[in-house]
Amino acid sequence: MDRYDAVIVGGGHNGLVAAGYLAKAGVRTLVLERRNLVGGACVTEEPWPGFRINTYSYVAGMLRPEIIDDLELRRFGFRTLVCSPAEFCPFPDGRSLCFWRDDESTLREIAKFSRRDAATYPKYVEYWERTLDILEPLLLLPPAPLPELLAQFQSQGIDELLRDLFLLSVEEFLDGWFESDQLKASLAINGLIGEMCGPRTPGTAYVLAHHNATILDGERQAWGFAEGGMGRITEAMARAAEYFGATIRRGTGVRQVRMRDGRAVGVETEAGEAIEARVVLSGLDVRRTMLKLVPPDVLSSGELERVRRFRSDGASLKFNAALNRLPNFTAWNGPGIPHTGEVEIAPSMEYLERAYDAGKYGRFSEHPYMDILFQSAADPSMAPPGKHTMTCFVQYAPYKLRGTTWDDFKPEAGEIVLQTLEQYAPEIRNTLEHSQVISPVDIERTVGLSGGNIFQGNMTPDQIFRFRPLIGWSGYRTPIPGLYLCAATAHPGGGVMGAPGHNAAQVVLEDLRASPSADSTTPGSR
Repeated sequence: MDRYDAVIVGGGHNGLVAAGYLAKAGVRTLVLERRNLVGGACVTEEPWPGFRINTYSYVAGMLRPEIIDDLELRRFGFRTLVCSPAEFCPFPDGRSLCFWRDDESTLREIAKFSRRDAATYPKYVEYWERTLDILEPLLLLPPAPLPELLAQFQSQGIDELLRDLFLLSVEEFLDGWFESDQLKASLAINGLIGEMCGPRTPGTAYVLAHHNATILDGERQAWGFAEGGMGRITEAMARAAEYFGATIRRGTGVRQVRMRDGRAVGVETEAGEAIEARVVLSGLDVRRTMLKLVPPDVLSSGELERVRRFRSDGASLKFNAALNRLPNFTAWNGPGIPHTGEVEIAPSMEYLERAYDAGKYGRFSEHPYMDILFQSAADPSMAPPGKHTMTCFVQYAPYKLRGTTWDDFKPEAGEIVLQTLEQYAPEIRNTLEHSQVISPVDIERTVGLSGGNIFQGNMTPDQIFRFRPLIGWSGYRTPIPGLYLCAATAHPGGGVMGAPGHNAAQVVLEDLRASPSADSTTPGSR
């Protein structure tokens, strides 16, 4: 029987980060990935010859620079390109709002809609700089007890910030800053991505804060592309983990966590192989971990019910396509092309709220919000010469559809996406060579995200910090000795950030050092 110090279930990006840190510290580490490629939802695939598609996760910027440096990811092929323009937002009346990399150009764009907002915007940017100074250090640490967290905010003299981020809706928050509906809608989208919430839902201001905690090539609040696709990130992570000594087995699913005397002591694979380990780290969400991997008699009925109540509501689908050329946007009148940045279909706050109205009643939005990227326009390696890729992140797409199933409804959903795009890029159908619709059900089936939720659980304030995933389970340790959560279902949550994997590895190392075993490597002995 194989024996390791640590076995990690799932080769998603957080599992790979945890493996890298554990192996670097001298821990004999095994990663088991059910699919034949690592990365979980952070993968790049080739559904059509020559077209490299970011199947699920599609934009870079959240991966913490400390992790990039610690695991030497650049050495293993990690490269990024910053979006420029940062964001292009076309509107039905033919106008548009473009966020550029230089402040003066952005302010001129905003002034087209409101001179007052253009004067206010630099203060808004400064506000987020100060806020990120507080939030960013919390990302790479286990969540502090709530009184300590509140005291940290209060010690900075920013009770108002605490109220704004944790209690307000993103609409209420932005109403306190700006008057232009177009500007507010363009900014609000980062408070809605991946959440079955509308702009008027309390707590979405924190989702905005979470998605503003980006840093790319040293630039804060910047999004971009992983050169060669999002899968290059996880390929680099896998190579780094293996370089430091970890073993990664692809095509090896896990059937259950093995228990002995109330403690996790390894796993059994889907092929029936038993693997022993001092600790088990699950890269799956808390529901799949506790309800599918852990034997049913280990947790009490009360604990199992708490797990079932953990909210993991799918809200989005992906529409991926191969194009014979880039479509023109009728609202674009700037230099160059808009396709090298993010294109946002979010014309007003009312539009976003009505899109959510459909989703909350179990319908796919007839007029969806969309975040669109043409990575091939900035990175030609993604498509054959002269051709292009398009990936659309689309909301709202509830996991459970009223009156139909996703398998039946996907063609209609794809048609709605194209009809929406035609309002802004009328020739889109003429550019289309291939397309695919990936529903929340597809996401759950393929990469194991419960409910198709891209963050392994909702990110509203009731499920963050010490509340994530459950009260009493927030420090990566579970009630089962030897079993840890190492992915986005734990603090600080979703996005290709790597922080949960980093933090869980530090907790595991602390525990292994506290109880060394004679037949294993002592962490840190390399």
